[in-house]
Amino acid sequence: MKHGKKYVDSTKLVDRNTLYDVNEALDLVIKTGKAKFDETVEVHVKLGVDSRHADQQVRGAVVLPNGTGKTMRVLVFAKGDKAQAALDAGAEFVGAEEMVAKIQGGWMDFDVVIASPDMMGVVGRLGKVLGPRGLMPNPKAGTVTPDVAKAVTEAKAGKIEYRLDKTNIIHCPIGKVSFGVEKLQENFDTLLGAINRAKPAAAKGQYIRSCVVVSTMGPGVKINPTKVTV
Repeated sequence: MKHGKKYVDSTKLVDRNTLYDVNEALDLVIKTGKAKFDETVEVHVKLGVDSRHADQQVRGAVVLPNGTGKTMRVLVFAKGDKAQAALDAGAEFVGAEEMVAKIQGGWMDFDVVIASPDMMGVVGRLGKVLGPRGLMPNPKAGTVTPDVAKAVTEAKAGKIEYRLDKTNIIHCPIGKVSFGVEKLQENFDTLLGAINRAKPAAAKGQYIRSCVVVSTMGPGVKINPTKVTV
């Protein structure tokens, strides 16, 4: 794959054989985020677990203190008073069966899906659509809850879900390049703290195997995993 001049120049700032401290790595990510738009900064954490086993799953949600820098479009499945509460809290879309039909027709203009528990029978029809996109409501992530208004407020404030993929890696945004090192590190520490607390009892050996931070168009920067493990 051929990269542009900005990317090539950015790679010269990063030593691929070095495991950086968190603040050094984030400083490099900012310096290498040279696109004309405000690039998103992501963290990729490989864990020493096996996601094929139920007792080694790592999944949850956390509110980043400085948000993600993205305006989250929230869809809520609810009826009656809960539907009104979701609207009052700022949800862009609220509905029930009619939303299922709309999504089955190809509509996907939302970033977070929240559901009241009584609506999961309806939402379950969308498992094959929402599941692969990481959008299926889940009690562990706080997106299946009777308090939909609180869930909407948290989503708007920068709540993100973390979960393992099939290769035992968690991928999460922690903000924008424009945040600067201090705010990015606050978000990073909050996310890694949550991941550390979610360590399964069945996990053996080194829990955090590797950790990389990267901007949308920049090169990956490796963080020393021993500096982010409790």
